[in-house]
Amino acid sequence: MGEKKKILQLDKYEFGVIFHSLTEKRNQLLKDNIPTDDVDSVLLKVIALLEEPIGRKGYKYREAR
Repeated sequence: MGEKKKILQLDKYEFGVIFHSLTEKRNQLLKDNIPTDDVDSVLLKVIALLEEPIGRKGYKYREAR
């Protein structure tokens, strides 16, 4: 059976925190010569969530498929 998907509503700041945390984790794994496959797959999903900016105040996010 498929796993249940979770949907998060994030503002620009929260999105940045998640993105930078994953990027820092990936860099640390690379530094320690540890495979980054799992972090890479999550980081790519997070990047795919960001669509075009809407208006001046926020960003439009979509669910990764």
